[in-house]
Amino acid sequence: MNFTITGSLGNISKPLAEILIAAGHQVTIISSSADKIKAIEELGATAAIGSVEDVAFLTEAFSGKDAIYTMVPPNFGASNIREFISGTGKKYAEAIKASGVKQVVNLSSIGAHLDGGTGPISGLHDVEQIYAELDGVAIKHLRPAFFYINFYGNIDMIKHAGILGSNYSAETPLVLVHPIDIAAVAAEELQQVFTGKSIRYIASDESTAGNVASVLGKAIGKPELPWVEFNDEDALQGMLQAGLPEVMAKSYVEMGDATRSGRLYEHYFNNKPSSFGKIKLEDFAAEFAKAF
Repeated sequence: MNFTITGSLGNISKPLAEILIAAGHQVTIISSSADKIKAIEELGATAAIGSVEDVAFLTEAFSGKDAIYTMVPPNFGASNIREFISGTGKKYAEAIKASGVKQVVNLSSIGAHLDGGTGPISGLHDVEQIYAELDGVAIKHLRPAFFYINFYGNIDMIKHAGILGSNYSAETPLVLVHPIDIAAVAAEELQQVFTGKSIRYIASDESTAGNVASVLGKAIGKPELPWVEFNDEDALQGMLQAGLPEVMAKSYVEMGDATRSGRLYEHYFNNKPSSFGKIKLEDFAAEFAKAF
């Protein structure tokens, strides 16, 4: 089969490309950076260098493909995160329609059932709604849980403050996922025929915030590492001091609030996947310890 995948050589797209290439398929990888051409070709893929905001470029990259994988790349400089994400979704939709591709696997997120109040996930809700208007195109929205690798952003907090925390309590349920487990599901969906518009949740493990702190702490030799709940203002100030742009920091505070209230995960818990990914919290903790 012949696929185009977006996301350059990111945490999901690179292992996804490796799985598909190992299975004997042709893969084109979209990247905005010409510096990635060599690495993409070394994987055995074809590089398509251009912008996801260029509909003509996307149309050419999608044309003639059996299926495509779409994801909105991060943009920490966007003045309005939701508008950037939904705007990219509109460009993808235009190119999907113009290219004639009939099967799309799209990276969405847990919490995308909610129209607002979820930080950057609100934009992914919009993308799902935009894709719903694509007649005659089968869409599979992947809704992965909270990425384990997000905890890498807390390494400085652990080293300098001796705590792990956010604007929700230690008892808050967390659903966790590894990018490699997402890539495996994306590869599975791309290689099979599906119809209509549907969603699929992806999770590797379930835990609580406090247990995450305990497991990660044990792995790095800090078994007493506490989870500390911050109020929203303290959480915001902490992210700003860590160098996050204000728009992004406020967006993450909003997502934390949705986690705290349970709204973010409510639809997931009523529609849980039949099986989990392979990489459990303890497995990730070993990776975290190496990075720490």
